[in-house]
Parts: sequence; structure tokens; C-alpha cells
Amino acid sequence: MPIWIAATIFAAFMQNLRFLLQHHLRKSALSTAGATWARFLYSAPIVACGVILYARLRGFDLPQIQPQFWAYIVLGSLAQILATACVVALFGFRNFAIGVTLKKTETILTACLGLVVLGEGVSVWVFAAIVVGVIGVILISDGGQKGDGQTLLARFATKAAFFGLASGGLFGVSAVTYRGAILSLEGGDALLRSGFALAVACAIQASSLGLWIAWRERAQIGSVLHQWRIGLATGATSLLGSLGWFLAFGLQNAALVKAVGQVELVFTYLFSLFWLKERSTKKEVMGLVLILAALLAIILQEA
Repeated sequence: MPIWIAATIFAAFMQNLRFLLQHHLRKSALSTAGATWARFLYSAPIVACGVILYARLRGFDLPQIQPQFWAYIVLGSLAQILATACVVALFGFRNFAIGVTLKKTETILTACLGLVVLGEGVSVWVFAAIVVGVIGVILISDGGQKGDGQTLLARFATKAAFFGLASGGLFGVSAVTYRGAILSLEGGDALLRSGFALAVACAIQASSLGLWIAWRERAQIGSVLHQWRIGLATGATSLLGSLGWFLAFGLQNAALVKAVGQVELVFTYLFSLFWLKERSTKKEVMGLVLILAALLAIILQEA
């Protein structure tokens, strides 16, 4: 199995753990911004130290930065902050599994953005598999709804749908620009370049969101520090998941990485069933089957 596929599956699993911890933080005394900041605050120093230690152990100098790196990394960092905040906000509108599912429009949006920004297209076969996966996402998103007489269009004309689509688009922007940032770096190996880009992104996110909270929600600073145990766990899972995503982005087209990353939905429903004690419907099961079929098709072609 290619390294980028293994890294993507690992990242998707760790991302689910992080969302569960953020779900807990959001239900405590933290606001949406506070729960989002906790992720970046506790992971930033760890990844920075890790990159420096790895470079020294391997005898590498830190990667050389090109001017376009800063444009890509700043845009990606800010887009990810807003996308993460949208996902955390979703917890207040719908159940956990459905909230995470709504953001998975990022897969097809990433394919479109990758073509426009980086000129990286995908084959017809891969695009067809992505479309099948999106159909599965729609089935899952609709599967948890009770029969209230509303049409599918009416159900998606809600604040929850807005936050879900916004997060999907913003995560697509961050994926493509992160790949652009990593590809612009010179020197070291793939892991060092990916880790370096991640360290810079985390520093930008922790500082910029921290300044915003100090300005608008100063009381949240104490709350985030008070929740340090869960905050550290959130930061650790965020670090591991992000490192997996960044490594995969450095090795493969962002659209393909996001397509394989749909395995996250399988983990999401396993967590929702066994941890959050939510029930699945027939539509949700059908959606999962379609997603797994799409993933298998992509993995068989790329492996």
C-alpha cells in the first residue's frame, strides 16, 4: 500500500478522535472559538519541537522557503481555522455523526480547487468514484432525519447545511493550498517538508486565533487553560492527524487524498454507534456501502 494511502487512513482515524474530544470541549464551558483554539494551542509547540528534533536526528537543514510558500500557508491556515470553527458549531445544530458528514462535500470541492489553483486534475475513473462517494454522503446526511414531511431540499436549507457546506469548501481550500505550500519547499525529505509546513501552519493558527479570542472572548483563555487535560489530548490527536494529512498532501494530489479520506465516515459511524450510542438507518448503511465501494475503487487503482 502506498505511504500516502496509509497516512490518509491514519489521519482520518485520528481526526475522528479529535472531533470527539472537541465535541466534549464544546459541551463544557468553551465556546466554538475556544474549542477550536484549544486544538491549535496545545499542538503548536509539540509539532515545532518535533520538526527540529527530526531534522537534527536525520542531519537535515530546515527546508528552504520560497515566496509563494507564505501565500499558500497563510491562506490555508486561516481557511482551516474557519472550517474547524464551522464543524464545531455544527454540534449545536445536529447530532455528531451528521454534523461531521455534512462537511464531506470537501472531496469534490477539493478536486475542483486543485484543478484551478494547482492545475492538478483527476482521471475520469477517480472522479466517478468521488461522485459515488458524494452520493453516499448525501444518503448518510439524509438518513438520520426523521420523517417530518420536509423535502430533501428543505432539510438542507438550514443553518446546519450552511455550516456544513462552508466547512467543506474551506477545508478544500486548506487542502489545496497546503499541498502548494509543501511542494514549494526545498530540501530535506517528504516527512520533514510536511512537518515543517504543519509547524508553520499551527503557529499561525494558534497566534491569530489567540489574538482574536483575547479581543472578543477573553474569558475563554482561562477556560481553555483550565481544560488542559482534554486540551492536551485534543492537541495530540490533532498533531498526529494533521501530520498524516500533510504527509499525504506532500505525496499525492489533494483530491485523491480527500477521496480516500472519506474512510473517516466509517470511523465516525463506528464511534457514534459504540460511543455516542446513536442508531443507524438503512439510508446511512447504504451510504456507507457506496463510500466503501468508492474507496476500494480508488485504492485498487492507486495501490
